[in-house]
Amino acid sequence: MARWQPGATERLVAAAVDLFTEQGYDATTVAQITERAGVTKSTFFRHFSDKRELLVAGQETLSRLLAEGITEAPAGAGPLQAVAAGLERASGAMGPANRELGPRLKAAVAASTELQERDALKSVGLAAAMTEALIARGVPEPTAHLAGELGVLAFKRGYAQWSESDRDDDDAHGLAPYALAALEELRAATATLS
Repeated sequence: MARWQPGATERLVAAAVDLFTEQGYDATTVAQITERAGVTKSTFFRHFSDKRELLVAGQETLSRLLAEGITEAPAGAGPLQAVAAGLERASGAMGPANRELGPRLKAAVAASTELQERDALKSVGLAAAMTEALIARGVPEPTAHLAGELGVLAFKRGYAQWSESDRDDDDAHGLAPYALAALEELRAATATLS
């Protein structure tokens, strides 16, 4: 078992998602995850405090990228335009491995109440990062909160569509078009709420 191979985090997440899907979250042990990923238990615990944390791997980076995109949006951009800039920035960090993991991750989360709770907490964290970035731009708090929540919904919907779409048609375009289209659909849907 190689101790210092690159990509340990990605291998651990992929191994865990596969095992969660194959045998269920509760039946999966850290030892099984590390064996499948080809790493030691100590490597696992350098990256994660427990197996629940595997689901939120990369959340800090994703939150940072969303916030940076919002912060760097043009000065005259409205709240949803700034969120779109955040979605574009974060989407750029999502590669083929993220796309391949999507359907398996969805199945693992759907099969476990504990993973559903962890996924919900991840969404709260992403929305908070976007909300804070929008408030820092001078967007009033209720508007910033709503735009942040819409950004999370758009990211999740776009990611689901991207990961389940035909790879040959749009590998060159990545996640961004899907996330931005989802944001536009949600923006249009809000207009029907009154």
